[in-house]
Amino acid sequence: MSLVSLREVPPQQLVVGIDVGKAQHRVVLASGERGLIGEVRSLSTLREGVEELARLIDASGCEGVPLIGIEASGALHQAWTRELERRWPGRVLLVAPSETRAARSQMGARRFKSDDADCAALVWLVRQGGGRPPGDGALDGLLAAVRRRRALIDARRRLRQQLHAQLHALCPGLSVPGGQGRALLLDTPTGRAVLSCAAAFAGNPPTRRSLHARAGGRLTASTAGYWLDRWQRLLPPPSDAQRRAGWLARDLERFADLQDAVGEQETLLAELLATTAGQVLSTLPGVGVVRAAAFAAHSLPIERFATAEQLYAATGLAPARYQSVKSERRQPISRQGLAEHRDALMGIAWGLSRSAPAFQERSAELIARGMRPMQARVAVARHACRLCHALLRRQEPYDDQRYREQRHRRGR
Repeated sequence: MSLVSLREVPPQQLVVGIDVGKAQHRVVLASGERGLIGEVRSLSTLREGVEELARLIDASGCEGVPLIGIEASGALHQAWTRELERRWPGRVLLVAPSETRAARSQMGARRFKSDDADCAALVWLVRQGGGRPPGDGALDGLLAAVRRRRALIDARRRLRQQLHAQLHALCPGLSVPGGQGRALLLDTPTGRAVLSCAAAFAGNPPTRRSLHARAGGRLTASTAGYWLDRWQRLLPPPSDAQRRAGWLARDLERFADLQDAVGEQETLLAELLATTAGQVLSTLPGVGVVRAAAFAAHSLPIERFATAEQLYAATGLAPARYQSVKSERRQPISRQGLAEHRDALMGIAWGLSRSAPAFQERSAELIARGMRPMQARVAVARHACRLCHALLRRQEPYDDQRYREQRHRRGR
């Protein structure tokens, strides 16, 4: 394995490349003067692995503090990154897997993927000044909370669909899709009361008193009468109604727990967002804590993006273009980067187009030009990205009148 020596760091500087894994990390030590130092090793992800790495660094014979490049792969690198940063502050650099692949290509090993080749690419990148410092704890906590809420929302959506399917099997035709009658919304007291009665009475019609009791007094007489009248006109429950009612009751408890977990997570997001520079995004009209936290978690520190166009490209909403001698293809969006980052920006664009007067006007202008609603929202997202980039840099609250004046001054 040959390591490329560049001029960005002194040739005597010890560089450590770490390709992370679940049980073991692959580690290589090298310098410009001596090349590869020792053999490429596999070290445990546990405490003894870090101790062994410290021993190898001490025994390398290189003076000074090492530079350590570690691949940021999911959550596999986080434990070692924290410990290495504690032992060698300011000397740890994170490298994205895409950067590792690009470096491997430049080294002529694009099609020869191996842990050793990735370690060599990490050393190559660190020696030419690549990598970024680890984020602070507040940003890591915010990102973890945002991803946790997203997972809870996905689980709640799947469970909601399952509850509707169970209710239809137990009480055929009671709830219908929107547009074909009155839909049953499970997040409302009415929806919870109907499902609770279906589980308690195994699909048989309840009494008006039972329905009101399970709604907690938040059910009007006309609404209760509608559902009771519809219930009494249903076909009888299936033969295994008791078993299905037990399933429904248990899933209702899970749904309530998920509802509580989502509420707790949103409270936590508000607390964590207040400790970061992303708090300024919550001043945008129609952009609450959840949307602001989701975008800030993937965009901060904003210094990573020198311009708003770089930030926009990182979300994957920028157009993609492929050109060769024989063909040229364009795609509406590139879809590079994380889908969560892209969804967060689209959510901010949607909120601004509904609540901010300047963006309402812009959205109406785009639709008047013949754009479809989704195309208009993507176009609005580009302007929203410029605005968010400016707010995160300047830390100034949003002012709709000032934004409109600056927009016309720039001719946008």
